[in-house]
Amino acid sequence: MEAWLNRLMMRGVFGAHPIPVLVYASGIAIACALVLFAIALPFASIVTWVERRVWARIQSRIGPNRVGPNGFLQWLADGLKHICKEDIIPAEADPRLFKLAPYLVVLAFILPWAVMPFSSSLILADLNVGILYMTAVTALTVVGVLMAGWASNNKWSLIGGVRSAAQVVSYEIPAGLSIFPVVLMTGTLSMQGITRAQGWSPDRWFLFASPFCFAAAIILFVASLAENNRTPFDLPEAESELVAGFATEYSSMRYLFFFMAEWGNMFVSAAIIVTLYLGGWRFPHVSPSPIAMNLLEFATFNIKVLIIVFVSMWIRGTLPRVRIDQMMSLCWKYFVPIAFVNLIGTAVWVAIWPAGNPFAAWSMLAVGVLLAAFFVRRVVHFARRSRMELYFHPTI
Repeated sequence: MEAWLNRLMMRGVFGAHPIPVLVYASGIAIACALVLFAIALPFASIVTWVERRVWARIQSRIGPNRVGPNGFLQWLADGLKHICKEDIIPAEADPRLFKLAPYLVVLAFILPWAVMPFSSSLILADLNVGILYMTAVTALTVVGVLMAGWASNNKWSLIGGVRSAAQVVSYEIPAGLSIFPVVLMTGTLSMQGITRAQGWSPDRWFLFASPFCFAAAIILFVASLAENNRTPFDLPEAESELVAGFATEYSSMRYLFFFMAEWGNMFVSAAIIVTLYLGGWRFPHVSPSPIAMNLLEFATFNIKVLIIVFVSMWIRGTLPRVRIDQMMSLCWKYFVPIAFVNLIGTAVWVAIWPAGNPFAAWSMLAVGVLLAAFFVRRVVHFARRSRMELYFHPTI
């Protein structure tokens, strides 16, 4: 930002006086913030409708279908309902921390959008430490959740907050170690730099660059589910054990903020995975128009992200919740050692094949295609079986 302001002053856009430049820069920053809030928050709300429809399909139900076409405006009705509700603060709670906690959680969801590379030109700030910025600001979530649990002065809330802190801090380690193999291969921490180091075709994605990257991508995806409190790792808000966990004492919009950030963080986590391992916005150059190319790149990036978001929804509607000891054992006994092996293996791989190994890339791509084919086959099998059950037992 400082270099950008200096260029404006050197070009004489506003003369030599810095005040008009600062006013103009502040206006741009406010406009960008408004755009982020206009896109990020509605997205997090719309995801609630999509997720409820997906759950309904998985569980042979209809889901929301009354408000708007196919129930699409259900998220808006729920938001208005929470706005109209009374904001209750428990008498024994710490009012300052109680009020601040939801905003910290939302802030941790909003800030990563600043370095999210939607296309070759559509990025707010291409920081040279972009991926470190991403991991740093998303860690604010655990501060807000732990603050909410402590400030509520409720046993269920405190247990939920402590669980979330332990869960996020633990899974940050394998998640961070799963990011560094890509950094070793590219030599940059810039989100745009990592994307440009890949190609548009799957054989040039880092997901298939080596067996170590393939394993690291899987660990990063599972760790992102744990960090976002998603099933099967939704222990901080386990309804059967802790009522609503850290959000038990919240009401009105403050209650909604927690879950809005959870659903929105699905997009942020998926965007990190897409940028690191799935080629990001890369698309073959098919048009000389920069605007057309940016639109195609933007669509490519979002389609990849939404596919991963859909898989996260699918997992929540399919798998049961694990126990707290199983979750921590999975992290410390399996993910952390495997993540270290991936990091060391990638370092050796880069030392031997600094330009990559095409044979390994095509081999890993074949493995990925076989796994995807097996997965699709099982999905089709169970989908047909569920239709037959509905046909022979229409009362189910």
